[in-house]
Amino acid sequence: MPGAYDRSRRAAIVRNVSPNFESAIANFFGTKTPNTVVAQGTHDAYVAALTAHGTEVSILPSLEQHPDCCFVEDTAVMIDGKAIIPNMGHPSREGEQTDVANYLSEDFEIINMPKSATLDGGDVVFFDEKFMIGVSTRTNRLGAEFLSEHVRESGFDVELIDIPSSSLHLTTVCSSPRPGMLLAAEGHLTSEQLSPLAEDIVWVPNEESYAANTIGYSNDRVIIAEGFPITRRVLMDEGFQITSVDMDAIMQADGSLTCLSLFTK
Repeated sequence: MPGAYDRSRRAAIVRNVSPNFESAIANFFGTKTPNTVVAQGTHDAYVAALTAHGTEVSILPSLEQHPDCCFVEDTAVMIDGKAIIPNMGHPSREGEQTDVANYLSEDFEIINMPKSATLDGGDVVFFDEKFMIGVSTRTNRLGAEFLSEHVRESGFDVELIDIPSSSLHLTTVCSSPRPGMLLAAEGHLTSEQLSPLAEDIVWVPNEESYAANTIGYSNDRVIIAEGFPITRRVLMDEGFQITSVDMDAIMQADGSLTCLSLFTK
């Protein structure tokens, strides 16, 4: 997963918010109808945060027919010059990955999953020479196993993790802001699942589950969602330099920080 190996995150793809964002899927965090205009403003602030951290950001145009198209993380998994292109975990999102694959094909080898396999990139976390792959309502075991084969071919280990129905994706409730550390949400993942993988596990309280999704950069820099004071304080005590982005408008469509970007370098 380029950029995650050393958290340099030198380049990323993002996609502008669909004009039909109000029809995006929202089954977990959303409490009101997503607002397209406000969400695009949030997206612009998000891109500014990535750029400020040294990421070269390529912005793809929105797709009117795909309300969830700004969540590009789900459309591909990058591994050492290869782009693994999944079948999307929700039928309404099928087609988003094709447009991204066409864009990536100029620079990367494109590998398509077999039809029976489904996967969202949001179910993939790179952690210390290991790919953690969530088996969820969006990623079936065939999709996880297909990706695992390519991960192992590139010399990395794999750990499959069952994701409860209380969470959309693995990245929704887990991230790795620095080497050796996992940030995880209480009430979704368990110590039994994560303790064999990491000695340093920082738990986010259940009421701040959304804040477990972070973007870690080298030198203990991290982007977090604004409005979660306990998580912010914990990360400050851990010595992180924090940039926060108000993600409320994106959260209404079940999107998180990592959902909005696909790191390619």
